[in-house]
Amino acid sequence: MRVLLAGGSGVIGRGVVSALVARGHQVSATTTDSAKLELLQRLGAEGHVMDGLDPLSVGEVVAAAKPDVIVNQMTGLSGRHAGKPNPRRPDRFFAVTNRLRAEGIEHLLAAADAAGGSRIVTQSHASFNGAREGGWVKTEDDPLEVTAGTTAIVHMEQVVTEAGGVVLRYGAFYGSGANDEQIAWVRRRMLPIVGGGAGYTSWVHVDDAASATVLAVEQDRAGVYNIVDDEPAPVSEWLPFLAECAGAKPPLRIPAWLARVVAGDMAVGMMTQGRGFSNAKAKRELGWVLRHPSWRQGFKEGLA
Repeated sequence: MRVLLAGGSGVIGRGVVSALVARGHQVSATTTDSAKLELLQRLGAEGHVMDGLDPLSVGEVVAAAKPDVIVNQMTGLSGRHAGKPNPRRPDRFFAVTNRLRAEGIEHLLAAADAAGGSRIVTQSHASFNGAREGGWVKTEDDPLEVTAGTTAIVHMEQVVTEAGGVVLRYGAFYGSGANDEQIAWVRRRMLPIVGGGAGYTSWVHVDDAASATVLAVEQDRAGVYNIVDDEPAPVSEWLPFLAECAGAKPPLRIPAWLARVVAGDMAVGMMTQGRGFSNAKAKRELGWVLRHPSWRQGFKEGLA
């Protein structure tokens, strides 16, 4: 199968490229940085430079690749588009990513249609952003939290599913360099538990995310799938365990009012009200088997 991976040089993109090549697929992959073309070639893909916000650039690459399936992994969280993370101004940090989800996906869909109707598989997000009401663990049928970033996600999910594509809502990534900065914060005790730390998070190891993506490419399915591990858990459980695995002192605890002043509403909401997600649908319909079914196992093995 001919597969075009848009955003192939990122942490998840590299894993997906390698997994697809290992399964015998003919893979083309894009990057915004020409210096990373050699990396994509070493992984076994034909590399292309593409600007996901430029419809002409997207159209040219898709036409050249002639893909059966397009996998969208484009974000603006690294490379030349990335800004400095600032929890008080998430709108700035996620600005390019939100544009890629709102505009870039439209360019991919238009190019796919012009190329003969390539099927779309797109990344989405499901770590702590379920609607903050009802139970702590959400399914694909439950709404997402309403924020500026979620608005872009909802648009992307809607247009892809309407086109008969697949949406993969990945949990919080860890493993293979995916959360090195977070681990550094933990070791410096710069990631405290806010309030009681009751908010839930869903995690997924990047290798498991890649294997789920390959299944979505190879199977003729449509719809939304939560790609998370088996154990959504409150911050009060996973953060101390991560600190222990990283050889760090236990995380500090600070009240919500102070965290709101220092880190802003998003961080407070995540740690006190976040909702996790269920992976039952992906396991049932895609036949997904996780190598790291729990962050407890994954954190311990990755930081041993």
